[in-house]
Amino acid sequence: MFSDRFKQIDNMFSRLTGEKPISDLPSYDLIQKNENNYQLIINTAGYKEEDLDILVHNNKLTVTGKYKENINNKDNYNGCIKGLKKYFSLSFNLDNRIKVKQAKIILGLLTLDFEYEIPEQEKPRKVEIINEKK
Repeated sequence: MFSDRFKQIDNMFSRLTGEKPISDLPSYDLIQKNENNYQLIINTAGYKEEDLDILVHNNKLTVTGKYKENINNKDNYNGCIKGLKKYFSLSFNLDNRIKVKQAKIILGLLTLDFEYEIPEQEKPRKVEIINEKK
């Protein structure tokens, strides 16, 4: 009951602002593993790897999911409430130094590993001080 009310309010604000409803997007976490490595974990429960597509183009990462199977086939599926999303699309703008290293799916979680590559000439370096009196 309350989740339906939230979805109605979310959809109303989405129509007013033009943004995607929050309830239509899968949940995700962005984790900083260390100074140069990050991990994005997206809840893709119910999606198989062939249902997911990951694209990086012009510093924009887009992750989409679309069921290949028809889960609404009346012969095979008799659900009272249909809350599974058949399609989703998440987009993230990336700095040009961020590279996607790998993607894997385990137990319904899609994990993408990123590396923030800093060129040597832009890394801080220590300048040695020479004492001329010695």
